[in-house]
Parts: sequence; C-alpha cells; structure tokens
Amino acid sequence: MFELHDVQRSVPLPSRYVAPGSRDEAAELLSSHGAAARLIAGGTDLMLELSRGARSGVELLVDISGLPGLDRISYEDGRVTLGPLVTHADVIASAPMRTAGLPLAQACLEVGSPPLRNRATVVGNIVTASPANDTISALVALDAAVTMTSVRGERTVPISEFFAGFRQTVLEPDEIVTAIGFDALDGADRPNDRRGVFVKLGLRRAQAISVVHAAVVVELDDGRVADLVVALGSVAPTIITVPEAAELAASRELAEASADITAAACQAATPIDDIRGSAEYRSHTVGVVVDRAITALATGTEADRWPHQAPRLALTASAADAGPASTVLAEPSDTVTAKVNGVQRSAAGAAGKTLMDWLRDDLGLTGTKEGCAEGECGACTVHLDGAAVFSCLVPAGRADGASITTVEGVASPGGDLHPFQQAMVDTGGAQCGFCTPGFVMSAVALLDEIAEPTPEQITVGLSGNLCRCTGYCSIIEAVHTAAGDLS
Repeated sequence: MFELHDVQRSVPLPSRYVAPGSRDEAAELLSSHGAAARLIAGGTDLMLELSRGARSGVELLVDISGLPGLDRISYEDGRVTLGPLVTHADVIASAPMRTAGLPLAQACLEVGSPPLRNRATVVGNIVTASPANDTISALVALDAAVTMTSVRGERTVPISEFFAGFRQTVLEPDEIVTAIGFDALDGADRPNDRRGVFVKLGLRRAQAISVVHAAVVVELDDGRVADLVVALGSVAPTIITVPEAAELAASRELAEASADITAAACQAATPIDDIRGSAEYRSHTVGVVVDRAITALATGTEADRWPHQAPRLALTASAADAGPASTVLAEPSDTVTAKVNGVQRSAAGAAGKTLMDWLRDDLGLTGTKEGCAEGECGACTVHLDGAAVFSCLVPAGRADGASITTVEGVASPGGDLHPFQQAMVDTGGAQCGFCTPGFVMSAVALLDEIAEPTPEQITVGLSGNLCRCTGYCSIIEAVHTAAGDLS
C-alpha cells in the first residue's frame, strides 16, 4: 500500500474564522484566545504553514485583511512608515519609495509574482522570519524599527532585535505588528548622500526563493564612506550584517574599498547545503552579489534597472478598502455571501476552507483549478476585489462581502469569448488546458491594467502561472493578439 508523503497530506484549516471590524477588536481576540488564535493579513505564508501542519494548536484565524486604513505608506519629516496591511505590490506602486526606500522596493519586486504580491504583506514577511525572505535584509540595512501593539500597550524595537532565531521573533501571541518605520534615503532635494540597493540571486527570474541576497545602504560624506550597512540573507539562521565591512570602508571611496567589503561579507557568511545550493556555492556568490551592490552604488546606477510600470494585475488602489466589515465563521452552517461573476451568491461550508475550495466545492465553479495548493503554479488565480490572487492561499471567509471573478465570468453575458480567450484558441495557447484558466485570469487582469503591454510586462504579468506543456510562446503571442483586438 502506498502512503502519501507529509507534504502531500493536507491538514484542515482552523474551523473558526473571524474578520473583526476594527484593529482594537482584533487585539481583544488575540488577548482572549492567546496562542490558539493566529492573526492573518495576506496569509500567503501562513495558509501554507497551516495546511502542512507546521503551525499546530491554531484554532482561530483573525483576519484583518479587510480593515481599511492599515495599508498606508506615509512619508513625513524624513521618515517612512508602513502600515500592517501594506503589500509588496503597494510598495512597488509607490513612486516615492523608489528613492526613499529603494532597497525595500527592489526586494518587494523580487517576491513571488504579481498575484502573490497583491496579497503578501511586508509585515507578514518579517513575522515569518525566514532568513531567505527578501524584504528583511532590506529593512535591516535601512535600520528599520518594528512597532507592536496589544491590549497591554505598545512597544517598538529595532528590527535587528525583532528576530530571536531561525523563524523566531519576539512578537508575543497577543501582539499585532502595527507599523514598520525607517529614515528615508536621500533624494535630490536632501542634503546628504545616503543611498541603498538590493541584489538577489535566485534559481529563476520569478517565484524563486533566494539562494543568496544582499541589501547595502551607504552614507557618503564628500565622496567617502561615513557609514555602511551590509545585510545578507540565506547565508545564516537569521539575516546577518557585516560590521567589519563598515570598519574597512570608513573614510574611503566606495569603489576603492569594494574588494575589502566583498571579502568581509564572504567571511561573515555561514551558509548550509540545501536543495537550492551548496554552502560552497553560496559562499562564492555572496561575493558576487555584494560586489554588484557596491559597484551599483559607487557608480550611481542602483536604480537603473527599475522597470517602467511593473504590472500589478490589479485595478484597485487598495483591496483592503473593499473588504468586509465583520465576519464570523464558527459553524459549518455559517454562510458566506459574495458577488461572484456579477451575481450575489451565498453558501455555507466556508469555515476551515480556502477560497479555492469554497468556489469549487460549494459554488460548483470548477474552472478554478488546484495545481499545487501553495501559490506556485497560478492555476487557481481569481480576481478578488479587482486584484488577481491565488485563491489557494486565501481563507474562504475573506470572500464575505467581496467581489470575485472566476474564469466562468470572463466571457460576455452573451457567451462571446474574451479577446484573450479567443486568442488562446487561435494561437494554440490552450494545450492540455489545465493551466489555461489561471493564464486567462492573469492575462485579462494585465490587459485591463495595461492596454498594450510590452514583452517584458507580459513576462512579468504571467510570471505567476506555470504551463506544464511548456507552451509559453503561444500564450505570450495570445496576449499580443488580444491587445491588438482590444485597441
């Protein structure tokens, strides 16, 4: 008899779900339930951890993703502050961030793909606390501070003190991370010269966990190094800094000190062998990514590769503003009501389920496919409040009061195919067909956002979707064809 591997066994999600109506209500729930409750915002890491049994003892999900006003990025008095619902997509879309927090913006651009970035939050990235998480090194290099709030009060710690070990933080079960703040980097209108950059090495261009990454922030005084922070990821149990690099570079020109900085970074790294790379390979590539970072900063080219209008696959500025006011799911009979494909639909059974399962099992909309159930393949992509998301990583309760479009709702009410659907037929883009619904949802969102996308924008827009038949050329051609038909 064959047995499933541990990663093939799906563990039911917590059966109790609450979307509170305020942050204070969320804090009260965490206080009263202790470790049995778990806060969820984007949930792109947490949902996977729960389904794999990596988070035991969680009985209640407290979903704050629908609370308005928590997804704001503020720029005041030279200080940048991110709210707890600021997503990676929000950071990328913020033009001031490309100067004030360029390393963070570059790191966010490396996280997953557009549908994942539409849900995944920066706060969630630091709470997961993996040393491979891209934004952590950027925030460490920026000397960020983390503010945590509970019914007991508020406290703020430097991000360097937020991590207690591998995937461990000082966050208490009843606390909510309510803000991340850091001093803005210098722009043309500021007197000093403090700049930064993020460089990553992954095994592919998108949806890749870091093999090695580095964030570097330098402050120059009359062209010489006054301060330098080098933060390294995926080379130790936590994100590490290289204080020796700052000592070696002090009062020198950055280019002149480059070799010594790189050597110090390589010496500081203590990587392991794993499936993404050997320790030897990581030790070597630390030098490569740090050298690239120092070269970019020394030549003033750190922002040169920022893309023009990176696709977000979302038409709404803030998905959080469209979320439910308050939802409680505690019993199998509790009902979720959403506008699905333009029609109000209600169904019970959402407690303990993902949005993907609720759409398929309870509403009978089986066009949304389960390919990986971990946000890697894109077959389950739907539009949630105007943004493309992976429905396998969204709790079903989040649908309450929301607007959802699945592949069944893309064609016109009269039955005419969307131009992209027709183009998929004409170009042979629909092959075995299993991944097709996800590609349709991503491509339609892309064409709604950018009428005539460039080849690079198409590649980025579809980067969250995998085709097992390797028919990408036909699918890309279908996007170009549909764009012409829509223009």
